[in-house]
Amino acid sequence: MRLDKALQSQGFGTRKECRLHVNTGRVLVNGVSAASPDDEVETVGLVLTVSGVEWAFAEKVYLALHKPADVECSHTPTHHPSVFSLLPPYLIARGVQCVGRLDADTTGLLLLSDDGTFIQKMTSPKHKMPKRYVVTCAEPVTDAQVAALRAGVVLNDAPEPVSGDAERAGERLLHLTIAEGKYHQVKRMVAAAGNHVVTLHRDRVGAFELPTTLAPREWMRIEPTIVQSIAP
Repeated sequence: MRLDKALQSQGFGTRKECRLHVNTGRVLVNGVSAASPDDEVETVGLVLTVSGVEWAFAEKVYLALHKPADVECSHTPTHHPSVFSLLPPYLIARGVQCVGRLDADTTGLLLLSDDGTFIQKMTSPKHKMPKRYVVTCAEPVTDAQVAALRAGVVLNDAPEPVSGDAERAGERLLHLTIAEGKYHQVKRMVAAAGNHVVTLHRDRVGAFELPTTLAPREWMRIEPTIVQSIAP
């Protein structure tokens, strides 16, 4: 692939901008200064460095972001900053999208990708992708509430009771795993069981758990081999 096209495909600008990056000495190819934007490069194992940013070439990109509170999973937020403001411009230019959404006040694991097939597989109701939440409740969690969540509670937009894998993790702490994504589902389920959500944090999607080393507002790439384990 021609170097300027490779740069453009990775989100480093328009073709004209990418050629300018090379011609002004801002691009390294596998650690070596690029000579011409017309050079042919092998994309397998290719590492591009643009203005000091090192990036391994990938046809599709998969990200995990530790979402903080008070950011919205939208390109056009209404009350808080967009979660996309936490990503560098070259990822925005690639067209990465949220794999599902978290409410503005919910923290934790948010996946993003520019792979439409992956996004569809992860978000389609028919695939029933499990998502685990750590719920801090207003009142002590009772055995009856845990049992109700496991058996199923009635929500006004569901024809049948909605259940989840619930377990008490502390006096006011609950772990709840669900495989659906209805509006404010966890909050409404906990309310229907007789308690109230104070804080909500997602720590797992499918087989992928939020790394303890990933601080709020930080993001990381997920390697394709790990992606396969998330959505086999």
